[in-house]
Amino acid sequence: MSNALNEKIESLLKEVYGETYDASYLEEMKALLQEWKQNDWKEDTPVSEENVYLITYGDSIYEDGVPTLQTLQKFLTDQVGNKITDVHLLPMFPYTSDDGFSVTDYREIHPDLGDWSDLENFSKDYRMMYDFVANHISKSSSWFQGYINGEAKYQQYFIPHDPSFDASNVVRPRTSPLFHEYEGKDGKKTAWTTFSEDQVDVNVAHFPLLKEMTDILISYVHKGGTSIRLDAIGFLWKESGTSCIHLPQTHAVIQLWRVLLDEMNKNTQIITETNVPHQENISYFGDGTNEAHMVYQFSLPPLVLFSLTTHDASKLTQWAKTIGKVSDNATYFNFLASHDGIGMRPTEGILTEEDKQLLVEKVERNGGCVSYKSNPDGTQSVYELNINYSDALVNKEEDLSEDQQINKMLAAHSILLSCIGVPAIYYHSLLGSRNDYKGLEESGINRRINREKLEYNRIVEELETDDRRKEIFASLTNMIEIRQAEKAFSPFAEQSVLELGEKLFGLKRENTETGDVVYFAVNVDANETVCRFNEEVSGTNLLTGETVGAEITLKPYEFVWIKVKG
Repeated sequence: MSNALNEKIESLLKEVYGETYDASYLEEMKALLQEWKQNDWKEDTPVSEENVYLITYGDSIYEDGVPTLQTLQKFLTDQVGNKITDVHLLPMFPYTSDDGFSVTDYREIHPDLGDWSDLENFSKDYRMMYDFVANHISKSSSWFQGYINGEAKYQQYFIPHDPSFDASNVVRPRTSPLFHEYEGKDGKKTAWTTFSEDQVDVNVAHFPLLKEMTDILISYVHKGGTSIRLDAIGFLWKESGTSCIHLPQTHAVIQLWRVLLDEMNKNTQIITETNVPHQENISYFGDGTNEAHMVYQFSLPPLVLFSLTTHDASKLTQWAKTIGKVSDNATYFNFLASHDGIGMRPTEGILTEEDKQLLVEKVERNGGCVSYKSNPDGTQSVYELNINYSDALVNKEEDLSEDQQINKMLAAHSILLSCIGVPAIYYHSLLGSRNDYKGLEESGINRRINREKLEYNRIVEELETDDRRKEIFASLTNMIEIRQAEKAFSPFAEQSVLELGEKLFGLKRENTETGDVVYFAVNVDANETVCRFNEEVSGTNLLTGETVGAEITLKPYEFVWIKVKG
């Protein structure tokens, strides 16, 4: 190991631990790194315009008696092919609650899904994105059971209630108690629980715990994880009197992991998941080269929904002007829908309270649910909207036909596929699904409205016989195929926002290295609109092959990609 690498690791460890830093921490981290470097490592390629992620659970598509990872792989290879390049598997480990986010063992695969050999096989067809639930673990885990039952190793793995710790400013996305009490062999113990009684926060202030988490992270990359999603990572470090979110030590831990993974495989993508206001979210880029390779673009889903609800893209346009190229190896992870709801905290400072309430009322009219969070002052505010994205887009007063509803869904995804960054599509969006009321009612869990599991033979048949599924799936895969061929859509290509009026949202994407330029415009209105580009635009409509100029009439929710002549 070079002196420069040693100095980087030491500097970051000192940033994490401050006065409690011990020189042995560096020696142990060096030994861990050296041990892993003795293994064979595959060099991944950088992300490009060809990369499109699918967000899915490992058992989203299932067959009776078959490990679900095998079924999912079969479905994707047979039905989707290379339109998807990267598969984001939501937590694939044994768990006790929260649909996988209460992990009992970070190192094992849930037996219903299969085992690590299934993932090794899967990774031959697709790049894999693994979830690292680094902030918390299940109360049923051996770690936590060891903690409550007095095993010496685990006594500092968790954070007990401390009357001297000032938690009055803690920011969190739940209304449940911050601490819970647990019964062990020798009586009751308490523990910090950001999310739920079953999800107990780990204590990275204890170096042996950080070292073990680092070992787990590296193992995921060695086992085929070309991307690693750091779930709820903003809550990792706790400090008395602070908000306990986005603290400098949390950023230093991510930067440490970046240094170590770069040493193993420099194209591994670290992706941070922080469902918070935009400026807080993008802080996880660090200086653009030293922290996350991608951050979730959390403001995009609610702003696209707001634009297509109000038929006014002005606020999306103004926000998009703040989004630009980050660096040559850092960009945005763009999405509209996911296993969670449509986050509302990322609209803070962008949408007014009246704007937010408009979306809340619409979602409730459309059969969705609303989830809330607790504020430090004791009040509650809207945290997320729980609804299938295509159902969220419906304006009941418009009385749109099925075809027009599909066009609105495609319009939303045209924005996703055009913005700077890498696009990620949720499996229910790709497959044209609707609200799952049965799952919601049976579980009483708001997020289950958009987490339905699909039987393999049924979904394969419905992609042929169900007009809605068939049209959305065919159109989205066609859009993806067109996008993948255009260098202007590189995740690192420049983006300019176009002023086209409130009924239109437009971008100019330009790859300065190749000279490729694509203009994008989408009509967010239910009526026909004339799009007039303020620049001299002449080129090919990539969707139709026709030659078009600077003025084009767009039907309701129609969009255009114009590749200019070189």
